[in-house]
Amino acid sequence: MHTLIVTSHPNPDSLTHAVAARIRNGITSAHPTATVEMADLASEGFDPRFTQADLDGHQRRQPFPDDVLAEQARLDRADTLVLVFPVYWWAMPAQLKGWIDRVFSNGWAYDDSSGRVEKKLSRLQVHLVGLGGADQRTWTKRGYETAMKTQIDTGIFDYCGAPVVSSTLLLEVDTTGADGALTAAPTLGRSIAVNRARTAASPAP
Repeated sequence: MHTLIVTSHPNPDSLTHAVAARIRNGITSAHPTATVEMADLASEGFDPRFTQADLDGHQRRQPFPDDVLAEQARLDRADTLVLVFPVYWWAMPAQLKGWIDRVFSNGWAYDDSSGRVEKKLSRLQVHLVGLGGADQRTWTKRGYETAMKTQIDTGIFDYCGAPVVSSTLLLEVDTTGADGALTAAPTLGRSIAVNRARTAASPAP
């Protein structure tokens, strides 16, 4: 079991990074042989801009840029992907969205060259952990939770065939919810590890 945890937050002392670290600890405590790689897009300086070079790769006129190939190789080593991010305007931060725009590319994450979409990431289990400032009543009243699931779970990962095993919102983190988020994180990590181990032990269909 090898998990890639991706974060996007400019402050290394943020709650986002603390939750990600505790998820990592939960994974390794539940599955001591598991390995976890942390990808901190902000500190690594990942460029989220989709440029002409990315478009040329998408249209198969030339190879993808080296930084995209490096991220794809990092994902190829993983069987589990965990995204931990603050919710900005009811969506993921621009840097994380740009990482998906550039890395989950045609020919690697999916292939539409035959006129129909071939989903290529069925091997990758995905877990989403969003940290939001609003309370559950606001999320429910405005339908934001459903909107995010449609946009991210279905619109991105289902299109590539990567099953979203869990999608968790840790709310009110700007007021009363920070301690609860930190408490929930190791449990999330243990659940991720147990689910992956159970899946790996299941016989292939």
